[in-house]
Amino acid sequence: MKIAIFTDTFTPQVNGVARTFQRFVDYLEEHNIEYRLFVPDSEEDLYSSQILRFTSFPFYLYPECRLALPNVFHIKKELEQFQPDIIHIATPFNMGLTGLYYGKKLNIPMVGSYHTHFDRYLEYYHLQFLSKWIWKYLNWFHRLFEMNFVPSFETKREVSRNGFRNVQIWSRGVDCERFHPQFHSNSIRKKYNIKERYILSFVGRLAPEKDIDVIMEVAEKLPLPLKENVHWLIAGDGPLRDELESVKPQNMTFTGYLRGDQLAELYAVSDLFVFPSTTETFGNVVLEAHACGTPVIGARAGGVQEIIQHGQTGWLCKPKDTEDFSRRIQSSLENPGQLKHMGIEARNYALSKSWEEIFINLIQQYESVIHRDQNQRKVANM
Repeated sequence: MKIAIFTDTFTPQVNGVARTFQRFVDYLEEHNIEYRLFVPDSEEDLYSSQILRFTSFPFYLYPECRLALPNVFHIKKELEQFQPDIIHIATPFNMGLTGLYYGKKLNIPMVGSYHTHFDRYLEYYHLQFLSKWIWKYLNWFHRLFEMNFVPSFETKREVSRNGFRNVQIWSRGVDCERFHPQFHSNSIRKKYNIKERYILSFVGRLAPEKDIDVIMEVAEKLPLPLKENVHWLIAGDGPLRDELESVKPQNMTFTGYLRGDQLAELYAVSDLFVFPSTTETFGNVVLEAHACGTPVIGARAGGVQEIIQHGQTGWLCKPKDTEDFSRRIQSSLENPGQLKHMGIEARNYALSKSWEEIFINLIQQYESVIHRDQNQRKVANM
């Protein structure tokens, strides 16, 4: 099988889509499956014969995500030489549009994946009036795909309600060897000068659509005796960072982006991971926290609610309800026995989410599309 992938986000960008496709590329290389990846360029020198990068510029609403300016002649030549069996298009921007055009022109079967609730982001940027047009465009973009992959059942319901067809679940996994509970809190405490008893953490883009304002309010609302014993670690970066740091309470530290063992260590030494975002199609960071044996308090919204098992691996709160989040944090920290049990259950849940199994299923879906396309061509040539 030969696979061509078109996406506007990939390593070294830090987001769920980029990390998922990096993991997928690693899987393809491990299993000697041929691929070509068409992505935007980056400030780091990350070129290879399989990964083709093109000039890009920052996306207005999401500067960490870059929009490519594809060299269409180069891409056409590469596809004709590589002769992929299938094209997977992951983003509906410039790179995705180029893949869509040449997939149709060269008669290559195509699948697509939907990763981001762009229409939900609009509310946070006062652009709700564009929602209808966003869905019209996305429907036009995804209609030519043999399959459309989404990461959760909630997302499948949402896109199906808005007109998508041939929707299949492509879930997410977690590397339980990299993300594990066997870290000691001493190094983190020393690095960030943490004296408080409890560590609460958040990992994500510091932007309005992540509902980071809920964290800031909850940090102030916790009862005084508990508040004085909690230290918040906020990992990530984004357009709100400077503003948030200017008003942060004394017991809150902004770490910037963390990767690899540093990120795993932050999850593992946290007593609770708090994730109020209501716009997630999945919530990779929630699964990573679980893999590190850390219970999660999150919003009952989006794909997150399919990861957190309420009362077993964490708690689901009413979206944007700071009182509910505060109560769950307080009750969890005041019940260490239950908290420890939740951490064990969280780790066990994560152990069942193997990337290997998830990618095997995806490859099988590719095969079914390729075989169906081949059969249709045979019938057409009779």
